[in-house]
Amino acid sequence: MPPRRRRSLLRVVDTAGVLRLAPRRSEHVACAGAEPVLGADEMAFRRESGAWAVCEVSSQSTGYCPDVGSWPAVADSLDAAGIERPSGFTHTVVFRRCPACRRLNIVRDGDFVCVFCDGALPPEWNVDGGHL
Repeated sequence: MPPRRRRSLLRVVDTAGVLRLAPRRSEHVACAGAEPVLGADEMAFRRESGAWAVCEVSSQSTGYCPDVGSWPAVADSLDAAGIERPSGFTHTVVFRRCPACRRLNIVRDGDFVCVFCDGALPPEWNVDGGHL
């Protein structure tokens, strides 16, 4: 069987800027030891010329619901580890909490309307629940 040339992992950047990786079947909150983080996402790595490089990175984390503005922490942690990376998220997930019903939403197609109560969702990130 040939060696795997691609691997998907969970990633968090802790508040000290340290990159932490875990298997994708894990949870971001467990990877971070339930501590606050600067960024949380999913990444796919590819093996190229004897080194690993990030080929895809998404802001997907339902444990931390990061703002898409967390990219600089992601980029800095990968740069510090010497890992090649894209110039930004290859897939963004926009999270918002509904001010009316307090339920968590994923904004799709720029439609800032709560799927639970039809309330308006704010344009700015508002999911801070002790994390991020």
